[in-house]
Amino acid sequence: MAPIKTWADRFSALGKLYEKHLKGAQKPPAISPNTAAALSVIFTFIYVVPFYLSPATRPSRQLSRDAPSSIRARIRAVTFSCVISTALTVLILHQYGNASPREVLKMFGVWPISFLDTARTLLLVIILFAGPLFEFAIVDGGLKHWIRGTHIQEVLRSWIGYRNFVVGPVSEELIWRALIIPLHILAKFSGKQIIFLTPLYFGIAHVHHLYEFRLTHPHTPVALAILRSLFQFTYTSLFGFFAAFVFLRTGNLLSIILAHSFCNFMGLPRFWGRVGVEAGVPIGPPDADKRNDENVDCARAKSVAWTAAYYVLLVVGAVGFYLQLFPLTESSYALPVVLTEE
Repeated sequence: MAPIKTWADRFSALGKLYEKHLKGAQKPPAISPNTAAALSVIFTFIYVVPFYLSPATRPSRQLSRDAPSSIRARIRAVTFSCVISTALTVLILHQYGNASPREVLKMFGVWPISFLDTARTLLLVIILFAGPLFEFAIVDGGLKHWIRGTHIQEVLRSWIGYRNFVVGPVSEELIWRALIIPLHILAKFSGKQIIFLTPLYFGIAHVHHLYEFRLTHPHTPVALAILRSLFQFTYTSLFGFFAAFVFLRTGNLLSIILAHSFCNFMGLPRFWGRVGVEAGVPIGPPDADKRNDENVDCARAKSVAWTAAYYVLLVVGAVGFYLQLFPLTESSYALPVVLTEE
């Protein structure tokens, strides 16, 4: 019986070696990391360059980028760019990643989709903007317009609003999240690399605004224009880090499109100054000099209380965002990338 046991042990040892070194060996990436990076650069150029190929889209001192004719022409150009980039990505995922149509939709974050995940992502962004929401809704009285929907209707009826809150978020999240991230997954970039690398293409795509700004503001010092562009690159990249993280965690394109629109609507939070008072305007009602001191003091106290509440909510929102970042983005639809090691 001893020889039989010895042979069994040998076969068991061989099986373990097979499991460890052959079966469990990592397969090479379907496309190289350089290919994924090159395609990301190509998609970025395909998105931006058409703006400068036609007089209808090219910025100039005579044609503002906010002119309706320019916006319409740019929307057509962006639509064409998105179609070309999407078709190329589908071809690569199918040809090199052997992805089925359903798997392609999954990698794009289009299907299946969880509206619960979308709501949780929006809640996370609302927590982050607790301070600005308080200022807009309570201090500035915007809550009643939100309830009636009048402000949103007015914004979306304009070409600028349609560009900023619909076309921009949809096209940008499609290119820099739904298309570029799957290519990096195919190239077997790690989750952290995808989160901190892919948004840089998104940030770089906004650098061309420096040229447009110089055209429309020729008297602004070059150094100041460059600082403005660097600041824009920074906050677009920061949003990109968040969007890439959420996209990997939820596999939900709708979530980041709506988060993008919401952030565009809210703008950057204020980090200094008194809430409810415009620069250069005295604190209190317009006819404060004609009214008694008691009403003036009351208005000043109210402004101070609003300001204190705003900055408290700003800090609470930032802390709440940090604490809920992982819980509110937990999803069964996450893309096949490991973000945290066990």
